[in-house]
Amino acid sequence: LPPLRKEKSSMFKAKGKEFRFRKLKDGFVDEQFQQAEPKPPLKSIAYALVLFIVGAIMLTIGLLIYTGSIDSREPDKWLSMVILGSLLFIPGSYHTYLAYYAWQGEPGFSFADIPDFDN
Repeated sequence: LPPLRKEKSSMFKAKGKEFRFRKLKDGFVDEQFQQAEPKPPLKSIAYALVLFIVGAIMLTIGLLIYTGSIDSREPDKWLSMVILGSLLFIPGSYHTYLAYYAWQGEPGFSFADIPDFDN
């Protein structure tokens, strides 16, 4: 069987470096469809961990005030602590979960799933 695509090789120099590219008859190269492995967005992961930890602490304190384990001058403070703790805990735990499984290399998880705040 004849090959489906005829490959040609070309070279050029730019800034003292040699580059070799394969030119195919149809104009496409397989490497152009491969994506590079994304870098871990460290700033976003740090934000997620802070949200996770602060949210867990606020949820715990709010629930301890509600149950009476912690005496408070303002007993109605528990509701605001629980609401604010939930607003911090939910996105923090989700992005920490994504970062952990991307770091473990689980299939279907990638650092590209985590928003990057460096831009």
